[in-house]
Amino acid sequence: MTAVLGAAALVGALIATGVMAGLYAAFAIAVMPGLARIGDLAFADAMHQINRAIRNGWFAAAFAGAAVLTGLAAVPHAGGPALPWIAAAFLLYGATLVITFGGNVPLNDALDAAVADPAIRTDPARAAAARAAFEARWVRRHAWRTLLCLAAFACLAIALLVRG
Repeated sequence: MTAVLGAAALVGALIATGVMAGLYAAFAIAVMPGLARIGDLAFADAMHQINRAIRNGWFAAAFAGAAVLTGLAAVPHAGGPALPWIAAAFLLYGATLVITFGGNVPLNDALDAAVADPAIRTDPARAAAARAAFEARWVRRHAWRTLLCLAAFACLAIALLVRG
């Protein structure tokens, strides 16, 4: 029974981490490059709407589930060949959380506050300033969390292959 629960937790961790890695990669390779091609106010509005839309149960389940399930997967694999890979995945995904809460979320909040100011709609300089304060910093942090999440996903895949 423990083996079945350990395998289920590991597969669940792999799926949740894969969903997050895919979401991060999609933003890195398509969404942000696409938004880079539009005007400042449209960019700020689009990111504001994305920030609002992503706060949903599906995102929360994958975002939190990746960490929780990876931690749970470690318990039945203690002492086994998969544990170092699960531990590495846990640390790598944890780093994505640090980047998210320490960097991307504060940038999102600042952009949301800028968009809430009605003056941004009549003063192009305000929209340009809001974008300039956000875009490059957010994209750079996002690139790191994308790479770290992909590495966590790879570690979980290896753990699934080497588990005894």
